[in-house]
Amino acid sequence: MPLKTLRDEQPAMNLTPMIDVVFLLLIFFMVATRFADAERNIELQVPTVKSAGAMTPPPDKRTVHVRRDGSIALDEREVTPDELRVALAEAIEEYPMTGVVVRGDGQGSFQSVADALAACREAGISDLGITVRIADGGPAGGGATRR
Repeated sequence: MPLKTLRDEQPAMNLTPMIDVVFLLLIFFMVATRFADAERNIELQVPTVKSAGAMTPPPDKRTVHVRRDGSIALDEREVTPDELRVALAEAIEEYPMTGVVVRGDGQGSFQSVADALAACREAGISDLGITVRIADGGPAGGGATRR
């Protein structure tokens, strides 16, 4: 029976490729950091404009809730009719095509809904809707907007 006199080499991990990758990443981040510093230190006068329009699309329609007791909420925030008019006027300045949907409580006074509608018109809202529920066959919990 032959005896084995040579020992097998122990497996070893070759770390050369990993070290190469680490050095390349290190160099990349060092160079990228230097570019960021160079851009930050450039002194220049940025041109000014009188007014700039919004660069993003207008937001979804704003919702005005008129509760049974006559209180008004704009997007879940309690407001008075004057505060509603001011907030909507500011929204119109930023996004001229801002739309509003008024949701009134069916058991409340219509005068409160009329006050909210008047505040919307005074603010310059042109896309104004009022939400009602269709009585026969309408979706449960849903509403339809009538203009």
